[in-house]
Amino acid sequence: MFHTLPFLIPSYQTAIAAAIAIVAVELLLLGWLRHRFFSTSFVRSFVSVTLGGAIIATLSATLGVVAAG
Repeated sequence: MFHTLPFLIPSYQTAIAAAIAIVAVELLLLGWLRHRFFSTSFVRSFVSVTLGGAIIATLSATLGVVAAG
């Protein structure tokens, strides 16, 4: 949810930069939580969370293109 808040900033470039920074922090936090509570390595947790996010972003973008077209 926090990565959507920067888009309240009027400057698009600033909003994108802030959203990227927030997503990076969110991914690190989610990786750490998986590492801490599921007893997996941090790297494996981080890669898993990042890969899942990339798949969701790709599917969302694809569905947006298909729906608009």
